[in-house]
Amino acid sequence: MFTGLIEARGTVCELTPIPDGSRVMVTTALAADLALGESIAVNGVCLTVVETDAETFAAEISPETLRVTTLGILRVGHIVNLERSMRADARVGGHFVQGHVDAVGQVNGIRHESDFHRVTVTFPSELAPCLVNKGSVAVDGISLTVAALEKGNFAVQIVPFTWEHTNLSNKTVGETVNLECDIIGKYVARAMAIGEYFPPLRAEEQDD
Repeated sequence: MFTGLIEARGTVCELTPIPDGSRVMVTTALAADLALGESIAVNGVCLTVVETDAETFAAEISPETLRVTTLGILRVGHIVNLERSMRADARVGGHFVQGHVDAVGQVNGIRHESDFHRVTVTFPSELAPCLVNKGSVAVDGISLTVAALEKGNFAVQIVPFTWEHTNLSNKTVGETVNLECDIIGKYVARAMAIGEYFPPLRAEEQDD
């Protein structure tokens, strides 16, 4: 579990194919504090540290993760957002982020507004029930607030600190991003649709 508050950026320094998947190595200041087997979110995707030293760490990416996230298009030199798993005794400054990407979206607008940036992202229609105006969404692992919501698009307002300390400042229109909806919203949407999966019992099936 994560909070969506990015701790550091990293640079992809090596990508190695493994059977059906990939192994990524990232250079980051966080590397010295990582332990083997611990979880780390890379652009919002929960991965497991399999190797680490003072300057780099490595993680293995499964074929399914390569298929359904933007990690499949990573290249050497790409800047990634990094966050270690949250501590139980720490403040949750963002929102609960699982590191389980729901879909890939696309940046379709970046607009300067004084010192701020307004970023518009397109999303697949299946995410619509889980997105609400002023609700939370994770974009490449960053906990953000939906500032505007239209059919197929949402906008977020990026404060200067977030712009300077995440990979959003490296994004251009047309690039893809990982999206994870608020877990509370997903459970509510599931509860509202429960009848689709478990229709009411017919009269003859009900207990006396």
